[in-house]
Amino acid sequence: MRSFPHLPDVRDSQAPDDLLTGHLWLLELIDGTGLRFRMDESGLLRFGDPETTYADPETVPIALRPAVRHVRDRFDREALRDAVDDPEGVIFFGVATHYQGTDYDWDRLPPFLGTDVWIASQAGSQAASGTGSFRPPDAAAAIFEGVGLDSVNAVEREVNARDFDPEAYAIPDSAWRDGPAAGVVVRNKRQGRGKLLAAGTATDAGETVPEVDVPDDIEAIVSEYATDDRFERVVDDLDRRNAGATVDAVADRVVEAIARETPVRFGEGSKGTAPDRVRAAIIERARVALDRR
Repeated sequence: MRSFPHLPDVRDSQAPDDLLTGHLWLLELIDGTGLRFRMDESGLLRFGDPETTYADPETVPIALRPAVRHVRDRFDREALRDAVDDPEGVIFFGVATHYQGTDYDWDRLPPFLGTDVWIASQAGSQAASGTGSFRPPDAAAAIFEGVGLDSVNAVEREVNARDFDPEAYAIPDSAWRDGPAAGVVVRNKRQGRGKLLAAGTATDAGETVPEVDVPDDIEAIVSEYATDDRFERVVDDLDRRNAGATVDAVADRVVEAIARETPVRFGEGSKGTAPDRVRAAIIERARVALDRR
């Protein structure tokens, strides 16, 4: 599966010399982890993050599972087959939205937002790593809409590069939280791209996630983050999708919600929290939440 495109800081020496030329698109930079996927001939979707590809959805990190499920549920496979001759030569890129230091309105923010679409210029699945091109921002947004997915929101379109000063640019408010965006992605029509980060922002490109005090005791984690509101939202979502709001399903989704929406880190080395222990601690709460309905 093709790698994510490089996204250097606009003000860095690694930024393309011709990035700030022509007309620019400014897109909101969403804090999260990159998620890429492609569709096999059978219609099976294959997923990967920036470093890894996953043979099975169960091997996907817990914080990314809501994004994977969201894509699998909404992706219109027939629309892709109708649109291109070789669906396997199309690679979709985006952001699995989860807490990386920026606290979003998680109810409104989709679990996945599309950023890029790569289309191979050769037939066959090997074309994914061969020749081809990324679509311009407006074309990529239309493609995501066509297959049933949301794309990142444009802050400004067709900005003349002569009128854009990255040193003086003020990061705008986010469309997904009460506060500034994590940054902006600057794109031109010739596949040039870069980013401007807000102060203190972390991304999956190597910046450090701001330190937040998180309880290291399972009961304390459950007490702080397995809230009644989180249970209610999970149960409502399962009911809305007729997905079966069983005790086990509610417990699983609450753990996923904690992984996505809070600073708790599951299974990441010696500092990671064991998800099975958190799940076991909230089973009874899940039963109580269902009994109240």
